Amino acid sequence: MTQRLFTPWQLRSVTLRNRIVMAPMCQYSTPDGVAGDWHRVHLGSRAVGGAGLILVEASAVSPEGRISPQDLGIWNDAQAEALKPIVRFLREQGSVAGIQIAHAGRKASTAAPFHGGQPIPPQAEKGWQPVAPSALAFSPRHTVPRALSTSDLDKIRDDFVAAAQRARQAGFQVLELHMAHGYLLHSFLSPITNHRDDAYGGDLSGRMRFPLEVAAAVRTVWPDDLPLWVRISATDWVDGGWELEQSIAFSRELHARGVDVIHCSSGGLTPDARIPAGPGFQTPFAAAIRQAVGIPTVAVGLITEAMQAEHILVTEQADAVALGRELLRNPYWPLQAAARLGVDWPWPAPYDRAKGHH
Repeated sequence: MTQRLFTPWQLRSVTLRNRIVMAPMCQYSTPDGVAGDWHRVHLGSRAVGGAGLILVEASAVSPEGRISPQDLGIWNDAQAEALKPIVRFLREQGSVAGIQIAHAGRKASTAAPFHGGQPIPPQAEKGWQPVAPSALAFSPRHTVPRALSTSDLDKIRDDFVAAAQRARQAGFQVLELHMAHGYLLHSFLSPITNHRDDAYGGDLSGRMRFPLEVAAAVRTVWPDDLPLWVRISATDWVDGGWELEQSIAFSRELHARGVDVIHCSSGGLTPDARIPAGPGFQTPFAAAIRQAVGIPTVAVGLITEAMQAEHILVTEQADAVALGRELLRNPYWPLQAAARLGVDWPWPAPYDRAKGHH
């Protein structure tokens, strides 16, 4: 019997072998934003493990768009070239290769979490000046960002377009725009972080304007036969902030501009949000947006069990599930989930002798 988790999913010309997505997770492990052996093994292991789509972590569209000095980047050709053999390996293992492109905004210029995560001042070695819709720091410890001018916005939009073109040159078949977790595009959406009084602030349509311009511009260069995803924070978990009803309106506008999938996360805008984390705690956002907008959604957040993932899909709360930390713990989760659900799923030929002994 084929369970829903292991049915193919077609998006434009791309078919995922199953509904299991590896969520983009920053590794903070590159020199100069260039992927190397760590990424080859890290990403390749999850393709060998059976994931349908591998989403490469947030890749900065410009040097100032990085979270940390060790972030992966896609602002130059050397970075794109380094990703080509990784993409080729992922596809050889049967996975679709996707990439998330991003700008960190006011959360930029910080140390990697495993190096303390503290802000790096602009004047320090390896530090730089963060930018944002408004000059509001992420926390009292963080550098106050420079408010962006409209000419700055033109450049950032062009940076996203160029990053999308490089992603295609590298061979990626799915592109995801990062509009979540308090990074630049999310910070335009939320009234907590966007205090602008020009066309890019104010009411909902003003706050949505720049992220929608980025999506529309990227869609014009991303091939028509390939899917474009957007990851959103469906709520800030803060009173007076961005919330689900606005996310539904935003998703509707994204869909009208050719976005194919909404990847539904939450939070990240402020350090003091009270997030009621628990198994599947963000899944209702995916369900609400899917139902209200009629756009495919991906559920993410503390999805760890095969039956839990299957339930999300069978009850039509989402079209696919994304796993993050569970795939860090266990790259072979998809192969084991198939066994638990009674699906006869092929293992990589070199590993086949181990099938049935897990």
